[in-house]
Amino acid sequence: MTATRRAGRLSPLLLLPLLLCLLAAATGCTAQQQHRPSVVVTTNILGDLTRNVVGDEAEVTVLMRPGADPHSFGVSAPQAAAMEQADLVVHNGMGLEENVLRNVEAARESGVPTLAVGESVDPMTYTGGESAGQPDPHFWTDPVRVREAVRLIGERVVRHAEGVDAAAVERNAARYGAELAGLHASMRDAFGSVPADRRRLVTNHHVFGYLADRYGFRVVGAVIPSGTTLASPSASDLDSLATAVREAGVAAIFADSSQPDRLAQVLKRESGIDVAVVPLHSESLTPKGEGAATYLQMMRANTEAITEGLTSR
Repeated sequence: MTATRRAGRLSPLLLLPLLLCLLAAATGCTAQQQHRPSVVVTTNILGDLTRNVVGDEAEVTVLMRPGADPHSFGVSAPQAAAMEQADLVVHNGMGLEENVLRNVEAARESGVPTLAVGESVDPMTYTGGESAGQPDPHFWTDPVRVREAVRLIGERVVRHAEGVDAAAVERNAARYGAELAGLHASMRDAFGSVPADRRRLVTNHHVFGYLADRYGFRVVGAVIPSGTTLASPSASDLDSLATAVREAGVAAIFADSSQPDRLAQVLKRESGIDVAVVPLHSESLTPKGEGAATYLQMMRANTEAITEGLTSR
C-alpha cells in the first residue's frame, strides 16, 4: 500500500520545473493582457470603420456615443487619459471635433501616434456659406474616400499597434474595402434614377458636399450656412435660401435626424412652396435598431431617403 502511494507521488525535483512552467505561463498571459494594443477613435463613424479593420487584433475605444454631435462633443477626464495611453489615436481632423483637438494635441505631445483621416483622403473645401474656402471635414459622405480611409487606418494600426497580426488586419481592410466598393456601386445606380432637373440638395448645414461632388448633385444651400452645427442663420440667411429654393424648384430639404428640424420647417414656410423635410443621418451613427447603427446602414438609408425625397414629388 505504501509503495503504491509512493509511486503515485511526484518527486519534488520533478514538481519544481512543472510549477515554474505554470508560473511562467500565467505571467506570460498576464503580460499579454496588460500589453493588448489599444486604438482610441474620436467619432462613432470612424469607430465603425476602425473596428471593421482591426477586428479582434486590438482594443478599439470610441469616444462619441451614437447620436453625438462631433462639433459640440467634449471628452471626459478618463477619455483624455485613455487617449494619452493609446498605441494610436484616430480622429477626423479639419476642425470637425472642435472641442477634442486639444486632447488630440496632448496625446501627440505625450508621444502617441495620431491619424487625422480626413486630411489624408484628398479633402475638399467648402464652396459657399460662412465656411467658404475652409477644409470640409465631411469626407465620409463619399464611400470612395472612405475606402481609402480604411486602407490608411489599417496601415497605421499595423505600424503603431505592436503585437497585432498584420496579415489579419490587411485581410479585414481588404474585405471591408470590397463592401465599400459595393456600396459605391449601389449608390451610383440609385442616384442615377434621379432626373437631372431634380439633382439639387438643400441640407441643414454644409455636410453633403463630398456626396454631391461624387454623384453629380448641386448643393443649392444650407439652412445653417456653415460647415458646423454651432453656427446660427440670420433672418436674411433664411430669406436668401428661401429665394434660392423657390428659384431652383427644390423638391426636399434634408435635415439631420439627430437634430431638431425647426429651422428646416421655418425655411419650408418661408419658401412659399410645397417641399418635403426629409431626415438624414449625417454626422453620427444611431443606436442599434434605429436604422443607422453602422456606416454601411447609414449610407444605404441616406441613399434611399435622398432618392425618394427627390423623385416622389
